[in-house]
Amino acid sequence: MSRSWWRDGVRFACQGSGRCCVSRGAYGYVYLTLEDRRRLAAILGMPTRQFTREHCAQTDGLFHLKETGPECRFLVDNRCAVYEGRPTQCRTWPFWPENMPARAWTAIAAFCPGVGKGAVIPAERIEAALDEQERSTAAL
Repeated sequence: MSRSWWRDGVRFACQGSGRCCVSRGAYGYVYLTLEDRRRLAAILGMPTRQFTREHCAQTDGLFHLKETGPECRFLVDNRCAVYEGRPTQCRTWPFWPENMPARAWTAIAAFCPGVGKGAVIPAERIEAALDEQERSTAAL
């Protein structure tokens, strides 16, 4: 992926708005690897099988969080109730491959108040998040 516009890094600091935890149609499901499901189950103090049965659905053979509305089922008062165990897809936000083209980043900035705030996230850290997201997607 060409990183010409972000080769010097980008400013990003989560502002805790919860806006990234609300479906905007384009983002769809929060997909879960087996490791994601294990981590979430541990945070909730339940076996992975129970977590999967209660909180997951499958589409085209891929596990994802069940939808209960546009907000993530674990979004409580604009905060993630499972923050320490959140899935890879959530931990790597906003540094997803589809978000890093300049035009897409502009769209993200329109609703995510963390864009342009805080310290500069170096390109190497962005690359690491992109790689983690791609590995996670491959593990689905």
